[in-house]
Amino acid sequence: MTQFLWGFLFSTIGGGYFLYGRRQTAPVPLLCGVALMAYPYFVDDAVMMVAIGVVLMAVPFLYKS
Repeated sequence: MTQFLWGFLFSTIGGGYFLYGRRQTAPVPLLCGVALMAYPYFVDDAVMMVAIGVVLMAVPFLYKS
């Protein structure tokens, strides 16, 4: 159940990043959004899921193009 909730949270945030990146034609948020929506299907550990999600959420703020 924990993986489901974390996966839902990060996929929802990823959807927002994806929409923002598509409307602004910004590739970094677009790609991070796709990654945030896809990676919960491949990661089973809750701690790793949170760690990867936090890193992917921070990338658009750290990388300014």
